[in-house]
Amino acid sequence: MDIVQRIVSGDVRTIARLLRDIDDELPSARSVLQGLYPHTGKAHIVGFTGSPGVGKSSLVDQIATFYRKESKTVGILAVDPTSPFTGGAILGDRIRMQRHFLDPGVFIRSLATRGQFGGLSKSTNDMVNVLDAAGKDLVLVETVGVGQDEVEIANSAHTTVLVMIPGMGDDIQAIKAGVMEIGNIFVVNKADREGSRKTVRELMNLVELGVRRRNGDDWEPQIIETEAVKGRGIDKLCQTIEDHKAYLKATGSQRWRETVEKRTRIQLMGALRDRVLKAVLEKIEQRGDSIDNMVAKIVDRQSDPYTVVQQIVESVLT
Repeated sequence: MDIVQRIVSGDVRTIARLLRDIDDELPSARSVLQGLYPHTGKAHIVGFTGSPGVGKSSLVDQIATFYRKESKTVGILAVDPTSPFTGGAILGDRIRMQRHFLDPGVFIRSLATRGQFGGLSKSTNDMVNVLDAAGKDLVLVETVGVGQDEVEIANSAHTTVLVMIPGMGDDIQAIKAGVMEIGNIFVVNKADREGSRKTVRELMNLVELGVRRRNGDDWEPQIIETEAVKGRGIDKLCQTIEDHKAYLKATGSQRWRETVEKRTRIQLMGALRDRVLKAVLEKIEQRGDSIDNMVAKIVDRQSDPYTVVQQIVESVLT
């Protein structure tokens, strides 16, 4: 049995090995991804974003438990900050989700951002495709939690969940333009804290303003109060995720295709950007030059970044 068939059949070791190769950007992983792609398109991808400390990992842990009780298989990708020493993920999320380790229906992988902005790792979408091809019913993607810049998840998930908690200073700050627009579901976690109702009211006002600006048949973002550590509100959150999935796949609707097309476009542009950059760097090396030499010239003010880029484009891509 080849690698593709082993992954499609759900072989955990083969899946883990491929995800490692993808994260390490090994060329051999590309051919496997090509073989897996026809088997993708079945999993529902749910992204979780929000500031650090709001309880994203605890929510993901509880949601995985809920779906396992429903006999659904779950893949979890937890994007952690990059370790300054090893360059890898700190793996904090694996510690919090350790009760799922022995469950064959749950696959958990932590990965480092490695300097990537937008809250996701560069390899996240490829890893989602692997878990999708492996037959996972649901793929949960937890972003690193970096604040308002963390909007990339909306281009990688079918359903985006924005998590916040009361009592973090200016509650409105967490839901300003950029992040506010990407949320399909808003979760006020740790709802037993003082100020929870205030946060909910502010969210309701902002959602209402957003609905007025949009077409009347658009999905109206839902606001759910939860206490993840106690399991309160998890049933309602999971039902809302299913409601949003049903909304996207409504009969005669183009919403699902539009969502998939947006995600595919981002994947295509990302893969093209990475491939072209690698090809350019290879040609620069073949020419006997190096990026270090170019950097030195710029630092010494013998040239500038704009001129250097123009020279590369003219000499390598023409």
